[in-house]
Amino acid sequence: MSEKPYRPPYTITDAIICLIAETCELVGMQTLMDNSRPQPSLRREGLIRTIHSSLAIENNTLSLDQVADIIDGKRILGPPNEIREVKNAYEAYELLLTYNPRSLKDLLKAHKVLMTDLTYESGRFRSGGVGVYDGEKLVHMAPPAALVPELMADLVTWTKTAEAHPLVKSCVFHYEFVFIHPFADGNGRMARMWQTLLLAEWKPVFARLPVESVIKERQSAYYDAIENSNKKSDSTDFILFMLTALRDALAEALNVRTAQEQISDRVKNMLELLGKDELSAAEIMGRIGLKNRPSFRGHYLLPALAAGLMEMTIPDKPNSSRQKYRRVKIMQ
Repeated sequence: MSEKPYRPPYTITDAIICLIAETCELVGMQTLMDNSRPQPSLRREGLIRTIHSSLAIENNTLSLDQVADIIDGKRILGPPNEIREVKNAYEAYELLLTYNPRSLKDLLKAHKVLMTDLTYESGRFRSGGVGVYDGEKLVHMAPPAALVPELMADLVTWTKTAEAHPLVKSCVFHYEFVFIHPFADGNGRMARMWQTLLLAEWKPVFARLPVESVIKERQSAYYDAIENSNKKSDSTDFILFMLTALRDALAEALNVRTAQEQISDRVKNMLELLGKDELSAAEIMGRIGLKNRPSFRGHYLLPALAAGLMEMTIPDKPNSSRQKYRRVKIMQ
């Protein structure tokens, strides 16, 4: 008698159904916009934000601008390992769509690219036990190393045969991957990257969607969702978290793109005059030759901030007397 097929435990709730519907609607809108008005610069921005955020979740300290410089081939000052992480991640994401998301061989190849010179076991499953800690507290003991090949084979087989919606399937894969912890290092970034691959195979708009930026902003909730699912031996909580993150990342991308496409020539001119400087509102007004402050805020400053083309130097205190503004470098 054959063994019962592997099926990760989770429940499709009303909240999950609603999130799937909302996300699918946003995917349709994004796909239509991509087909009618493709913008390579936005795809590049998404890739840079993806890499920066995914590595920041793993405690990489490099800034968004530094990540952009590394990808552009420029030299920066920073910890060598962190610079290597960026270079590896960029190469891995550039190769991402060449991989088969249901191939263990390709999974190992991708890990090799992602973790070269960062772990002695890059490109192969871990050989020893591993635990996940919160400080000194053990929060998850991964399955024994001897079981990893079989567990990963079961998980990949499930992604081939399960009739689950692609959004749900990708979230379950992400959670189960983190639970198995198949590698000595790089499990979190691999799980997030492979979920992107699963989703991009379904709908290409996900290939450069910086969902990692949303996860980074909600990092505590991300780990809470994993821990809660571990305690329940059921990935429903994690599915809810990830579907919400995917929906919100799509909504944010659509809003930013719409705002950028509506940017006026005068805002573009202001950004050019701003260059690489950090200036106060009064200094920017002086540089562009404008004296009417309400007009400056309504027609220049606020549109640039809304489009993500400019940022505050003190974002947590927007009304600070020391507030200055700078152009977002990766949009240059």
